[in-house]
Amino acid sequence: MTQRLRRLVWRYGVLAALAGPAMASQAEWRVPILVYHRFAATVTDSMTVRSSTFEDHLRVLRSQGYSVIPLHDLIDYLYGRRAGLPAKAVVMTADDGHRSVYQVMYPLAQRYRVPVTLFIYPSAISNARYALTWDELRRMQQSGGFDVQSHSYWHPNFLQERRRLSPEAYRQLVRQQLLRPRQVIEKQLGHKVDLLAWPFGLYDAELMQEAQTAGYLAAFSLEARPVTWRDSLWALPRLLMVDAYDAKTFAALLKKNSQPEPSASHAGSRP
Repeated sequence: MTQRLRRLVWRYGVLAALAGPAMASQAEWRVPILVYHRFAATVTDSMTVRSSTFEDHLRVLRSQGYSVIPLHDLIDYLYGRRAGLPAKAVVMTADDGHRSVYQVMYPLAQRYRVPVTLFIYPSAISNARYALTWDELRRMQQSGGFDVQSHSYWHPNFLQERRRLSPEAYRQLVRQQLLRPRQVIEKQLGHKVDLLAWPFGLYDAELMQEAQTAGYLAAFSLEARPVTWRDSLWALPRLLMVDAYDAKTFAALLKKNSQPEPSASHAGSRP
């Protein structure tokens, strides 16, 4: 069976006739992808998470037995290239490339040994005062725990740009915004870029098709729910992390959105 056929069979439930009870596990399968933006000692805006709050999140993940896995492990599983994932799997990401990622997230993620995928827009890197530098990104990548991926080239609102531009100018903009970050990041950091976070979490069918054409394996939105087997690979949801999620609230959020513990009736079954 080809990889494409395996993925189609899995995603559209054709295995129902063969798998029997395994479908119960498939219906329940959920993995939350968390997304952070910036960190500080105090909250200055809705996207800022205090350093102490982020460490509370890491403590909850450790104490309650969650497995923080690399984002590419989840994508490999969705493509049928990986046999399974740990129970209570969680993915951690951060958008934009704010300098506080290096100052706060990096040392704490290293201490707690959790992998993180960073989605950056390269136009800001080593240019904007608030942004990371390429040297900082290299250090994080070389640590082995950080993977740097695309958040477009300069973070446009594609839906606004469509209204502003002619159809041809809009197509050119989209293609530039999807292709150029891959080229720049790969040149600067020397690794393959194949994942995309939609700016502002906004996407539509045309953009999803353009992401596929540009060579991305998957793309990610902002929606308050976990990934399930029914989701499109080019609109996988992520849960936005805010400072209001203290340890108790964060624990409840994870419980609500995570894969259930395997039971005797379907332990080891795969979607």
